[in-house]
Amino acid sequence: MYFKDIIGLNDIKKHLIESVQKGYVPHARMFYGAEGVGKLPLAIAYARYLNCLHPGETDSCGQCSSCSKFDKLAHPDLHFAFPMVQKRAEKKLVCDNYLPEWRSFLSENTYFNLSKWLLYIDAKNAQGMIYSQESEEIIQKLNLKVYEAKYKIMIVWLPEKMNLECANKLLKMIEEPPAHTVFLLISEDLEKVIPTIQSRCQPIFIRAIEQSEIFSALTAHYGLEKHDAQSIAHIANGSYTKAMEIVESDSDSKFLLTLFNRMMSASSSRKIRAIKEIADELSKTGREVQKSFLIYSLRMFREYFINNLKVPELIYLNRDEQQLGQQFSASIHEKNIEVLVQEFTLAHRQIEQNGNARIIFLDLCLKLTMLIKE
Repeated sequence: MYFKDIIGLNDIKKHLIESVQKGYVPHARMFYGAEGVGKLPLAIAYARYLNCLHPGETDSCGQCSSCSKFDKLAHPDLHFAFPMVQKRAEKKLVCDNYLPEWRSFLSENTYFNLSKWLLYIDAKNAQGMIYSQESEEIIQKLNLKVYEAKYKIMIVWLPEKMNLECANKLLKMIEEPPAHTVFLLISEDLEKVIPTIQSRCQPIFIRAIEQSEIFSALTAHYGLEKHDAQSIAHIANGSYTKAMEIVESDSDSKFLLTLFNRMMSASSSRKIRAIKEIADELSKTGREVQKSFLIYSLRMFREYFINNLKVPELIYLNRDEQQLGQQFSASIHEKNIEVLVQEFTLAHRQIEQNGNARIIFLDLCLKLTMLIKE
């Protein structure tokens, strides 16, 4: 990945490049921001530029031996830590177990999210995390001398998924790494990264991608019609990953919309049988689908609430979602929006913690019935 591969963010690219040119290389940076804005590819492009033998004014040269190894993500001084799941018969839970899959995945995907990575490694219902043993692996790797590059670089994708023991063991290494060692941490939920790690990193906020930049990328990569590209760029709200999902996974979005429609209809009807049926159906889907559904529902509540304020430029709904909103948006208002968000956020957390999905969704649908009653 090069800086040229990253959509927009020209101001941030310029800042990173100029900092290297001026010899300012912090030992630990925290790239943080929303999902899908390009934090990980930006960190890899920065790592490449740091070790490029002949860096240009705007990007790495692409020709030197370092760039050649970065092309395959197989540079001996480039290391990764990322959420993973336990394979059967594995005694050592470290990311190197998945390194071939990780390199292959990154070669095929520039923009993605955790769900897509877990699907790629067939995680099923398992929750991806960085296990405690990874800290020993990182410390061992970084205590070795730089093999051939200017810097030894450790990229940690989603430090909020770190086991607490792992995070605590890395504190001293992040605060005082060996010479010519750089940590690059990429977070999508900075509040879940332990404060002691946050305080040891220089933060750099990666903003949302401009709508015009997403529009240009969609027309170039997918050949979409102008109207379709503009609509998707608006709904994506700064996330190219979201834009790609809309283009490539229309059936998934329709599936979530169908479930949402059935849940709202059942709760609105106040019929216990219908409520139990949709709660049962939701409980039988996989954990990742359940989490996606809850996040989708939260988005729908937000959009339908904003819809009632009559501010169309702030509404991010496709045509089907808008039509459904004509039926349900009046039920989402200032008296219940905060409680709805709290209840669905709580359910998401309970699902993440492997709670009983059947009980969680039945309880949620019953609460929804009371919250949206006229």
